[in-house]
Amino acid sequence: MAHIINIQTFKDSRGILTVLDNIVPFEIKRLFYIYSVDDTERGGHRHHETHQAAICIKGSCKITNNNGKTTEVFDLDSPEKCLMLLPEDWHVMHNFSADAILLVLASTAFDPKDYIYEPYDSI
Repeated sequence: MAHIINIQTFKDSRGILTVLDNIVPFEIKRLFYIYSVDDTERGGHRHHETHQAAICIKGSCKITNNNGKTTEVFDLDSPEKCLMLLPEDWHVMHNFSADAILLVLASTAFDPKDYIYEPYDSI
């Protein structure tokens, strides 16, 4: 099930340092980021194998997730929040702020055969 984890962050007068040390429970094989998004939705898929970690490092966005049993909306409004997505999590990214940058860490390299675009039946 998708869930938010808090990322260790250090704040002082010099600024803020957020560390991803040992927080992602998979080997990172791919890293991508999404930005300059208009009012369109992104995503709309799940995977056969890929685990993902999503962090909105600037601005904010929402991710609606459906694992086939539950639908939940996650607000990514801080670079201290990381949304962990399992392969069965059918997700849609939306409501991007104008300045949003969504960073995604993935457990596999890109493979179009890994994507499942059909959503689950309504819950």
